[in-house]
Amino acid sequence: MRIIWGGAGNPTVNQTIADFVSGHIAGCERGFADFTTMGVVEGDALLAGVVFHNFAPEAGVIELSAASTSKRWLTRPVLKGMFGYPLQEIGCQMVVLRVSERNAGMIAIAERFGFTPHRIPRLRGRDEAEIIFTLTDNEWRAHPANQR
Repeated sequence: MRIIWGGAGNPTVNQTIADFVSGHIAGCERGFADFTTMGVVEGDALLAGVVFHNFAPEAGVIELSAASTSKRWLTRPVLKGMFGYPLQEIGCQMVVLRVSERNAGMIAIAERFGFTPHRIPRLRGRDEAEIIFTLTDNEWRAHPANQR
């Protein structure tokens, strides 16, 4: 597996990864605006994508959305890239992840990586809550994935 990056320098790859992610997230049909992406590729197949969007540089906060077709994508190098880009390269102090209360798999992943959950009823519609997960740079640095 290898990591590829989209962004302004590679707009075709950027859009391809964003389309992959939005196509795998229910309710994300409108896609993303003003974003940078990271993909995980095996051979010629895109296994996973991460979209970094809704960047608020004045607050040092960015949102990420991710999707995959493989359970094997969250390797240590992928985690370092996924959190290194916002928390080290562009200077964010927190990342935000929005997840449907019905997405048990992503909820488990967020909890495993130290995100703090904030459940908001009806944020995804009358009958569905959304969980806003936050992860600060301090929490990420203290996570076991960063310990040697």
